[in-house]
Amino acid sequence: MTNNRSQSGFTLLELLIAIVIVGILTATALPEYRQFRKQAYDNRALTDLRTVALGEEAYFVENEEYLACSGESCTTLPGVSRISQGTSVSVSVTEDNFTGEASHQHGTGRVFRWDSLRGGLE
Repeated sequence: MTNNRSQSGFTLLELLIAIVIVGILTATALPEYRQFRKQAYDNRALTDLRTVALGEEAYFVENEEYLACSGESCTTLPGVSRISQGTSVSVSVTEDNFTGEASHQHGTGRVFRWDSLRGGLE
């Protein structure tokens, strides 16, 4: 007696081919994704540095001096409500100018520098 029942579904070979294709796509996309994330963290550090630089200028207008700060102590500047998590920001001052540096622990390792004497971002 023969069984004429038709079977539907995927064979093991078809499933393995689909898994291999997904693996190849993941292997090519993951490094790009990681690089985009690092650049996003760098942009976060750059934004925090620019915000702190504007706060320094506002502080100077009110007090006729710049304020040295680092990390969360920079939130005492006008307009600086917080520093992003993982961002390292520091500002050093002289009598008539300030320099600031910022980087992010998960970024590309780039350190952004701001020099008020030279007009901003270096």
